[in-house]
Amino acid sequence: MASNPVRPRGRQAQAARNDELILQAAREVFLADPEAPISAVAARAGVGIGALYHRYASKEDLLRTLCHNGQQTYLAEVRRALESGGDQWQAYANFLRRIVAANTHGLTVRLAGTFEPTADEMAMAEQMRTLGTELFQRAQAAGQIRPGITWLDVEYLLELLARAQFGDSRRAAALRQRYLTVIIDGLRNVDPTPLPADAPIWAEQLQRWAPAHRTGQARQDPHT
Repeated sequence: MASNPVRPRGRQAQAARNDELILQAAREVFLADPEAPISAVAARAGVGIGALYHRYASKEDLLRTLCHNGQQTYLAEVRRALESGGDQWQAYANFLRRIVAANTHGLTVRLAGTFEPTADEMAMAEQMRTLGTELFQRAQAAGQIRPGITWLDVEYLLELLARAQFGDSRRAAALRQRYLTVIIDGLRNVDPTPLPADAPIWAEQLQRWAPAHRTGQARQDPHT
């Protein structure tokens, strides 16, 4: 008979609860303002600044963790869609709805340039591009996506949705789904208007991941 998992107790349980509170608070604070000080996260989480620094050595470390979590969610969802079979357009549209619900673009490209990405995170970004493009191209091959649209076009539209802040988090999530429906309908190959300008390219996306100090912009101390 399988044994029951051991649940953390005492200090271990408190540390786990604090970590959950810190990550949730960090999501709320940094999605609203990536330049907010780390003290704002501690205040939102209701924990002491010492407890936060005990878990995360710097603001950059906390930002990196949020981004990493967003990347993992995106990869899990795109693999789920690729393995789903059936109608390729529906698989793609349902994937878009799930990652917008999880706000993965708020946790990834919204935070791009605010920390030094590791080799692992850049490798995950490349996996996101490869698998996301494959899923997009399946829907495109089925004739369901208007001409001229690229995977990266859609990624930028999702980033714009991630920036939307309305009322509380529940209201914002509901409205993001509303506007995603408009985007999904706009992707369909039904009497489309020709698109102006060229589509973005991956090199432009990678440039955004360079920390601010590499682009000559002022960069906030990660410990503030």
